[in-house]
Amino acid sequence: MSAVFVRNLIFQANNLGKTSDLLLTFNGPVPGVGDHSPVVWRVSTFGDEGPYQMKATYRSQLAFTKPQVENGNIVGAATAVQLNVGQETILTKSGNVFKFSGPVEGTAGYVKAINDAGVKEDLAIGFVTPGQLLPTPVLYFNDVGDDSNVTAQFTPRLRAYVTSDYQETEILRGEIQTPMLWEMDLAKLSETTTWNLTWDANTGHYAITQA
Repeated sequence: MSAVFVRNLIFQANNLGKTSDLLLTFNGPVPGVGDHSPVVWRVSTFGDEGPYQMKATYRSQLAFTKPQVENGNIVGAATAVQLNVGQETILTKSGNVFKFSGPVEGTAGYVKAINDAGVKEDLAIGFVTPGQLLPTPVLYFNDVGDDSNVTAQFTPRLRAYVTSDYQETEILRGEIQTPMLWEMDLAKLSETTTWNLTWDANTGHYAITQA
């Protein structure tokens, strides 16, 4: 089992020159996963003048959730379970109550959840942040069949975009229609890093560089 790590990310801008929304999401390819949708993690507006900053903290403790979805956004979870890479869990339902089994040893390098609730159910993978009761969702799986499973080899490869089309916890049903500005495997970063967001008024291009 790999040790749990924390990554504190600080995105900042000063006199950016254009009001802009910075979006963070884990929407890269995920080995072992079939049909799924990434979830918007963070969105923050940076003004055109003055200093602005967004802080985002990732913790590598993974979890499965039984998400609650309203209007295309994950608004909560009926239940959740923490598990480590190489473990699996089973979702069951008794009456109206969902429950994940305690994690047991599974496939090395992967996390897995089996749907044993009797009908199709939605599932999500997220990460656990200290002080929060429910995990932060990052990948959403719609209509997982009874006796089917979700198996994923999740790498925390975070991407950043400038776009005003989405909000936090929104399920991404298609590709983001603006260029990807930044991509980083969080496991390879120091615990705390700072990144500068800039905009070139001549070209209209954005950039993110380490401070």
